Amino acid sequence: MVLGRRGRSFSSMAFGPIARALVRAGVSPDVVTVAGTLLTVGIAFGLLARGHLVVGSLALGVVLLTDSIDGLMARQVGRSSTWGAFLDSTMDRFGDAAIFAAITIYALSVPAPAGTWLFGFALALIPLALIVSYARARAEAVGFTAAVGLAERADRLIVTLVACLLVGLGLSPWILVVGVGYAAVASLITVIQRMVTVYRQSVAGEEREASNGT
Repeated sequence: MVLGRRGRSFSSMAFGPIARALVRAGVSPDVVTVAGTLLTVGIAFGLLARGHLVVGSLALGVVLLTDSIDGLMARQVGRSSTWGAFLDSTMDRFGDAAIFAAITIYALSVPAPAGTWLFGFALALIPLALIVSYARARAEAVGFTAAVGLAERADRLIVTLVACLLVGLGLSPWILVVGVGYAAVASLITVIQRMVTVYRQSVAGEEREASNGT
């Protein structure tokens, strides 16, 4: 699906005024980044994990929609930097892990067999989501690109939070099982896609070096 790429222009248009207002107020982009993560973690464990799926998923949706504000602020003040990108990426991993861990905790209150499946998929999703991001970051660190895959961060979060909302509104918990299961499987496929992409680039690079050396 790769929903994340389609939402960036919308974010710039929708949240640009908020970013400008925060800049005029003297707020640091780093403060907004950390505050957003703390809010995400608090909502995940305070609401989602305790079964408040409607309020929790809607609140997290609002926070995640505003996730681009810190980046917009940094560009407006001319402070886009490697540190800012590092901080934002690191805080995103905290937020993602908190959301999926909260769903794992909530699964313990869901009757079997749906609860058993949900617990397994949600538990698997925690490392898989982190590995997806790590694979891309590590590829870029060694000179390759790996911006490919079935599911980006936004895809995983939208699918799981919409599923949480639907179950909170009274639909079967199997909806959440399917949503989290899809996110887990899609994340695994994305990791494999990125590994294959980097492998092909590595082989192509070795072949170029060999041909240049002859």
